[in-house]
Amino acid sequence: MLRRNFLGGAFAAAALAGHARVRDSGTKLAEAAKKQLGVTTSYDPNYTKIAYPNGDVARTTGVCADVVVRAARDGLSLDLQQLVHEDMARNFADYPTAWHARWPDANIDHRRVLNLETYWRRVNACLWTASGKTAGDAFPVPIEVGDLLTWLLDGKLPHVGVVVSVGSWGPEVVHNIGAGVQESELAAFRQTAKGHYRWPSA
Repeated sequence: MLRRNFLGGAFAAAALAGHARVRDSGTKLAEAAKKQLGVTTSYDPNYTKIAYPNGDVARTTGVCADVVVRAARDGLSLDLQQLVHEDMARNFADYPTAWHARWPDANIDHRRVLNLETYWRRVNACLWTASGKTAGDAFPVPIEVGDLLTWLLDGKLPHVGVVVSVGSWGPEVVHNIGAGVQESELAAFRQTAKGHYRWPSA
């Protein structure tokens, strides 16, 4: 009986420690995202050849996915360019085919929201994804600082943002919607809720 209680307590402590690490990672991710405010002042979706790993376009520009990629590198020392590329190289058939690519491309794959969503699902970082019945509703799982939210602009354009605060008015996200990195109330931009991720997961 004592051994069972000890093991139960040990597992509970480990779970709490894992959750604490995830929350700490979320805070670091959010802080790194906010540091991009005033640095990235434009939006440029054009295909660009970049270095690998840790490649990037000029920090003054980029797309919504670049906000997440840079926050992960700066705040968590994790390179989504390399992580996504390596996973796509091993599991290419599991990734979207919207671009009719025949093989992975480390210049662009990590800069596409659909690929990031696929990667996060594959590493068990998905908390919720929309179905036909729930698309467009508010995100149903409680949102925390550092969470990654995806939604559709105009009902069709995939978009991603990093949650940097949660108040009575709802979450605020840092994202690049076309005029550089900005901090916005989620309710002002969300048109169709699509996915909710917490990465790294416990």
